[in-house]
Amino acid sequence: MISHSSLTQLLLLLLSSMSKKSIVEDDDGLQQDPLVVCGRDIMLMILSRLDARSLASTLVVSRTWRAVASNDIIWSKKCEELWEGKAHLPRFHQTERLSKLSAYSLSANDGKRIRIMKEDLWDHAWEFHFKEEAPEYWRNLDPYWTGEDSPMHRYFHPDGSQTADSNDQVWGGHESSYSIVTSFLADGKMREHYVRINRWPQMHISRRQDWGWEMSNHLYCYSSVPDAHMKGGTGPYLPIL
Repeated sequence: MISHSSLTQLLLLLLSSMSKKSIVEDDDGLQQDPLVVCGRDIMLMILSRLDARSLASTLVVSRTWRAVASNDIIWSKKCEELWEGKAHLPRFHQTERLSKLSAYSLSANDGKRIRIMKEDLWDHAWEFHFKEEAPEYWRNLDPYWTGEDSPMHRYFHPDGSQTADSNDQVWGGHESSYSIVTSFLADGKMREHYVRINRWPQMHISRRQDWGWEMSNHLYCYSSVPDAHMKGGTGPYLPIL
């Protein structure tokens, strides 16, 4: 079994070669590929100890390196690290024929997405509470402010409607509908992006570091309830080629 010190030396050798070429020099000045010197199994062990960014940089060294560095064994662990503690996992994360490298890349990109889609609204339960600026009589009915009972929840549906729990004192059984408004500039950047419930003030969108969603205006706030273990993931469907 390879010792920890030897593994460290090999790792340093690998990192130095990554920034230049896929070859290193031995004591006689001969240039050799670390993958050839170490062998595939040891290289897999070394590569698995790299962070995702460093590991990704080895993919472009050569076709041979890419074949090793893109191994599902390595990227399965990276995916687990990436997904740990996330409120929502993208729907494609459990696609069987998707490589773990692709799953990692797609997940990382989806985690940076700030444009909320209708599927994001449908897929999650949402905690709802009034802000301090809201009228006092509303806040007096809100468990967020009274400290009594569980938080209020709201649910969005594919038909454009919205509902609440049956015991919600604020809801009152009225009909409610929602819309997502997004407009873009000529260069493709978003100019406006918000969600509106009925004729209430529009809610601006933000994304948490745990990939959860926040929607709020000066009166109230919606927070998506974490559901990282939801089977099949959440959010918009993406074509997997």
